[in-house]
Amino acid sequence: MAFELTEDLIEQIENFIEVGDNTSILALLEEVHHADIAEILDEISTEEATYLIKLLDSEKTSEALMELDEDYREEILDNLSPQEIADELNELDTDDAVDFLSELDEDIQRQVIDAIEDEEHARDIIEMLRYDEDSAGGLMAKELVRVRETWTVAGCVRKMRAQAQNVTRVHSVYVVDKNDHLIGRLSLKDLLTAEAKSNISDIYIPNVDSVNVHDTAEDVARIMQKYDLEAVPVVNDA
Repeated sequence: MAFELTEDLIEQIENFIEVGDNTSILALLEEVHHADIAEILDEISTEEATYLIKLLDSEKTSEALMELDEDYREEILDNLSPQEIADELNELDTDDAVDFLSELDEDIQRQVIDAIEDEEHARDIIEMLRYDEDSAGGLMAKELVRVRETWTVAGCVRKMRAQAQNVTRVHSVYVVDKNDHLIGRLSLKDLLTAEAKSNISDIYIPNVDSVNVHDTAEDVARIMQKYDLEAVPVVNDA
């Protein structure tokens, strides 16, 4: 059944918040999509929105916050502690997490990064903050599926399975050499039809299109449109 945002629903949520009836709120919104949660947040006060953000699962609220107008999102973030903001960022890809952080004062940014549990995620965020927000480096997501040319097909599948747990969307599988330099991409069809003992070096596709971390957003868009790409790898040739 499609979700329908009504005045009665908003009033019901506001009443539950007023009396602190968390059980009813959780039951009411348990199956509601994050985009619909964002619509609800838009219709209630900043204080009420903050209440919901603190109550609901951060896996859902983090995505809902990304749907909001930047100014309104900033108002809500101002009401959250660095640890609470870090909990939201833990659920987001690096590029979205950086969008969040860029709306905060530098002092708060440092506190939030210190509170992020996943140290690798925190390092990736710090690295992306160094790039101009309108460059490829500032736009990229660090989460990807990356394989080595020296792996066997069987070993590659095992390692990809582990990597995929941290990736929201898998557009492409990229192949790197022993120095982590991009050398090509891997077709899932070729991977699934190859012999288990075959090496990735025998089946990968070389010469993949890529952009540099310092390329502008316009350059990236032009390349993606020209070659009809859903995603493009970002490399640092400096």
